[in-house]
Amino acid sequence: MEGLAIRASRPSVFCSTPGLGGDSHRKPPSDGFLKLPASSIAAENRKLVANSASFHPISAVNVSAHASLTADFPALSETILKEGRINGKEKAENIVWHESSICRCDRQQLLQQKGCVVWITGLSGSGKSTVACALSKALFEKGKLTYTLDGDNVRHGLNRDLTFKTEDRTENIRRIGEVAKLFADVGVICIASVISPYRRDRDACRSLLPEGDFVEVFMDVPLHVCESRDPKGLYKLARAGKIKGFTGIDDPYEAPVNCEVVLKHTGDDDSCSPRQMAENIISYLQNKGYLEG
Repeated sequence: MEGLAIRASRPSVFCSTPGLGGDSHRKPPSDGFLKLPASSIAAENRKLVANSASFHPISAVNVSAHASLTADFPALSETILKEGRINGKEKAENIVWHESSICRCDRQQLLQQKGCVVWITGLSGSGKSTVACALSKALFEKGKLTYTLDGDNVRHGLNRDLTFKTEDRTENIRRIGEVAKLFADVGVICIASVISPYRRDRDACRSLLPEGDFVEVFMDVPLHVCESRDPKGLYKLARAGKIKGFTGIDDPYEAPVNCEVVLKHTGDDDSCSPRQMAENIISYLQNKGYLEG
């Protein structure tokens, strides 16, 4: 975005106040000059300013939205920066992190647990939401505080402005990751149940948290099993060409390489039950000390 900034090469004052050496009958130049009242000029400088007959033309300078205007026009510069932040494309400037008097360890001691993010990823129909609910319930029964960020639920509110295009999918995961980080900082065990098909996006969320606090759980369920379930009828629509860019059909799913927990579909009803899968995750959390204050 190109804007027009008005910059004076140095202060240019025309004083027409009688009694201060000015000429009340003199007409100021009509073009390219700045006229200001001499109401607050220091006494020792009044004569010099009032008798000044030189006026300095104003120069017009083309500047981009990225240019710094703070030296001459801080108010204008701040306005441009705010507009940039509203558009969400530029990193905010002039902000400082404010430390809280209550730290993460205090909250964890209060809750008698350690905050972390359990990130459940997998194809549509792999059972992510079902396992997330079972995990949340099992931890609740143990007296542990959790909160679940379900992919579909989040798109009803926080991410309702996003589509399923690649760039919007990345932003969808970024927002969920940032919210999950906040829950973990509170001391809550945050369960994120979301397809998150791209490895780089999941890795970006992992990088937001301290080492070990991001627990990636892979629902290792074959495509044909997920498609046979098709609880929302989405695979059928994708095969019919009514949904474009559907993960597993005409858009890739990148399986985790070094995830913490793998829940593999074996076809056995007992080992593949949501409750048993939840217990597998709980065992990992217990071993890592997340269920202790």
